[in-house]
Amino acid sequence: MSQILSKVYQSMNIAVLERQSGSTFHLLTDAPKWLQHFCGSHIGVNQPLNLRGTFPFLDCFMEEAEEFWASKISTPQRSGAWIEFSPSGEEIPLEATVIWQNDQCLLIIQDLGEEYYNEVVRLQSFRDHSLTQESLQAEVEAQTKEIRSREEAIAMTLLTAAGHRDHETASHVRRIGLYAEVMAKSLDWNSSETADIRIAAPMHDIGKIGIPDRILLKPGKLDEQEFEIMKTHAAIGADMLSGTDIPLLKMASDIALCHHERWDGTGYPRGLAGKDIPESARIVTIVDVYDALVHKRVYKEASSEQSALKLMSQMVGKHFDPELFKVFLANLPTLNSIRMKHVEPVKA
Repeated sequence: MSQILSKVYQSMNIAVLERQSGSTFHLLTDAPKWLQHFCGSHIGVNQPLNLRGTFPFLDCFMEEAEEFWASKISTPQRSGAWIEFSPSGEEIPLEATVIWQNDQCLLIIQDLGEEYYNEVVRLQSFRDHSLTQESLQAEVEAQTKEIRSREEAIAMTLLTAAGHRDHETASHVRRIGLYAEVMAKSLDWNSSETADIRIAAPMHDIGKIGIPDRILLKPGKLDEQEFEIMKTHAAIGADMLSGTDIPLLKMASDIALCHHERWDGTGYPRGLAGKDIPESARIVTIVDVYDALVHKRVYKEASSEQSALKLMSQMVGKHFDPELFKVFLANLPTLNSIRMKHVEPVKA
């Protein structure tokens, strides 16, 4: 080995050894001080050296090294860092590398020195930062969940108050929100949007609070003039929920305004068609009709699910978005479980 190369290895605290047989090696470089701590100060270049038992971690790594040398792979293989303690108790971080080169089985052992500790500090700092970020993220998620819970409680309280004037029940509006959330998740909406529609969808008919009792509570069929007044609940609800940059309320306003629009453009209040109708409103249109059909109301008996689906299938492409209706059908088992959980209250 050249004198220049030997000095380079010496400056890097590296010992290069060539395996002779078993655990016996010849030292090809001057012995670094750390190696003298373990093998004695008398060792020198080309002196045979038995390493068995000197470094317990290295003994384990040598099993991999034997397989590596036998395969004669040219790419070096590293052991990873380990810590040894000198007889005086000094901590020495070491790493071994095995190489097959020019029919030689070479073992390189290096004292990693301060670089090792700098890397440990860097990794610990990174770990601490990651843990802090995870803790902050968990706190944000918990606070967001709490805010969502408060928003939902406020919305449901307002809807309950409005429901005293209408035939709609708290169970109905709750189901509409849960149905809509299921469909939004199936459409790969993000978690914030799916939470928004769960709270916003129940507010679809909140504008009915502005409809006179003589029309809102009329038991029979509305005449043409009364129906025109009833239709204004969409715009009233949208107006009540507008004038804010809060995404939840903006979505609720869209739903209130557009949940009576139809896919073919024959709905109200603006006669929107197709994808000009906000997707949130197209979702609510489907689940609102479904829930109304399969539940009893003062003005009608409940339809069987089979009858409801048959009727709804005739509305696809006219009243309903065809693709969203497929999503609705795919999620029927989940929607049914929601319906069974949130049943209509039994009247005394």
